[in-house]
Amino acid sequence: MPADDARSSLQLRSLVRANGELELSLASIPIPEPAPDEVLVRIEAAPINPSDLGLLFGAADMSGARFSGSGASPVVIASIPEKLMKAMAGRVDQSLPVGNEGAGVVVKAGASPGAQALTGKTVAVIGGAMYSQYRCVKAALCMLLPEGTTPAEGASCFVNPLTALGMVETMRREGHSALVHTAAASNLGQMLNRICIKDGIALVNIVRKQEQEDILRAIGAKHVCNASSPAFMQGLTDALAATGATIAFDATGGGKLAGQILSCMEAALNKTAKEYSRYGSTTHKQVYIYGRLDTNPTELIGNFGMAWGVGGWLLTPFLQKIGPAAAQKLRERVLAELKTTFASRYAKTVSLAEALQADAISAYGRRSTGEKYLINPSKGLAA
Repeated sequence: MPADDARSSLQLRSLVRANGELELSLASIPIPEPAPDEVLVRIEAAPINPSDLGLLFGAADMSGARFSGSGASPVVIASIPEKLMKAMAGRVDQSLPVGNEGAGVVVKAGASPGAQALTGKTVAVIGGAMYSQYRCVKAALCMLLPEGTTPAEGASCFVNPLTALGMVETMRREGHSALVHTAAASNLGQMLNRICIKDGIALVNIVRKQEQEDILRAIGAKHVCNASSPAFMQGLTDALAATGATIAFDATGGGKLAGQILSCMEAALNKTAKEYSRYGSTTHKQVYIYGRLDTNPTELIGNFGMAWGVGGWLLTPFLQKIGPAAAQKLRERVLAELKTTFASRYAKTVSLAEALQADAISAYGRRSTGEKYLINPSKGLAA
């Protein structure tokens, strides 16, 4: 049961107002009674993923954020550029809960056998609104964590692990044999490297800094290309020629990188071409954009033939596409390798109130390698 029979729970909310302001605050909400097929989870760990930041900050310029309120009830206000308000139209004046995934302990369960079986268990949960002290969810959305696993160890069971596995599965299903990944030193990128090393799949990693390259080399990555190097294009072409990678997953989204990858794929393929074609290589080259770390427009310079594609890729539609049975196999692998292949590392764990302090927002808002934060909504509560 909730501590001291509490009847309300704190929840982090994001609100875009019609006047062009973003407001972040903590709301007190009633703790719901679980339906027969639901469980009530005391959330003890919830990661701040890039996808969470998109909802949390919207299109606001956080560099000029204003902080007010008490330590226990902080309020953050930031301005949204007028030209970006159109993109926010669908959420204006709606106070939205944040947090895609998390983990905690089931403190109350509905009457169904499936829900009752989770009473007192530590589970990972997906379904949104995880930056909450208590979260009521369908028992079917819970992943029972192995005995001895802490909520912090299981907090990132869904988004990053299943995304990394989904990239590999997409590669296989679309007939490719090796792949490319950008922002490759991230938690997700390190997971993808461990998967590919374990499964014997060639992976080309693209990073922006020497320290990011060092991180990947240290865990066994063979092909790492630094986009800030003057020799980047040649190095990427050589890595693509060596691996045969013709599919890429790009977390940056904007700028020239997607086009550069396609150009280098074409150049790598032309190294072994037996005859000239004015239409370029007949081998299909694919870049999937799955993030927008760079919010600038995507730039494509057409020097990669006619057999290519650029599209979006998201985890939920992918899981729906492959069906429940295939998705369950991916989840089973995550649980089996939770403390090895799919282990996550965090720079800091903060409470809900601490997550809205200026220093915390400045750190995790940079989305930098090694700056991933974990929120413990139960931090400071009685057990």
